[in-house]
Amino acid sequence: MAAGISGVEFARRAGWRDSSNVSKIERGVRPASAEHVRLWCAICGASEQRLNELLAEQAAVERMWLTYRQLNRGGLKGAQESVRDRYERVKLMRVYCAHVIPGLLQTRAYTTAALQSIRVEQHVEVDDVAEAVAERMDRQRVLRRPDARFVFVLEEQVLHHRVVPADVHAEQLEHLLAMARWPSVSLGIIPLDADRTLDDGHRVWPEHTFIISDTELVTVELVSGFLSVSQPSEIADYLAAWKRLTSLSVTGEKARRIITRVRESLDA
Repeated sequence: MAAGISGVEFARRAGWRDSSNVSKIERGVRPASAEHVRLWCAICGASEQRLNELLAEQAAVERMWLTYRQLNRGGLKGAQESVRDRYERVKLMRVYCAHVIPGLLQTRAYTTAALQSIRVEQHVEVDDVAEAVAERMDRQRVLRRPDARFVFVLEEQVLHHRVVPADVHAEQLEHLLAMARWPSVSLGIIPLDADRTLDDGHRVWPEHTFIISDTELVTVELVSGFLSVSQPSEIADYLAAWKRLTSLSVTGEKARRIITRVRESLDA
């Protein structure tokens, strides 16, 4: 430890019978609570300023990760409602997706299929899919806000994924074509055959789905939960990734042609 106290000695002073708890916290195996932080500062003689800094860091880390089991504990409707305020306050939202149509651009049928799958995969006991769908559909009203802009970049593969019945898939693609013309919406598509090598030789790989809300928050969707990133240096990393990805995308008529081609392939 930085204070020159061994893990065994720290455990003794803390009154812990098992000194392995110290190494577990140090290695991140066991998360450090606010009480752990206060105890560390008391034993190591840290200043009050350092204590406050560490408590702030610990609180930020604790808020970063939220499992879907925690989020959906009370049902899917509550989970949808919990993020609404962010959508209503944002001025510039940037969304990158490599596997699914973004929620704000989904049709009712596509959303219903998606949330039904989520309920099964995440073992949500409460069956409130219909209410959750209604909440997400109502949230889409933010796309009509004159004071906000919503920019979407999708990998073309998203358009091809056959995760819903053909008629629902076709309706969703037609809906994308309509939404792309809304004043507050910008839709970019990264073509499957895009040259992903930049002028400087850097290769741009697909990323996990992420949403940048203004320049204050990034949310990252993973299999078991999502991260909320608020540290400026980490947000800068995502802004850099966004810049790389958008440089590969096409918009306007070129994007519409790709969507139309995929839509027509459903009738072949």
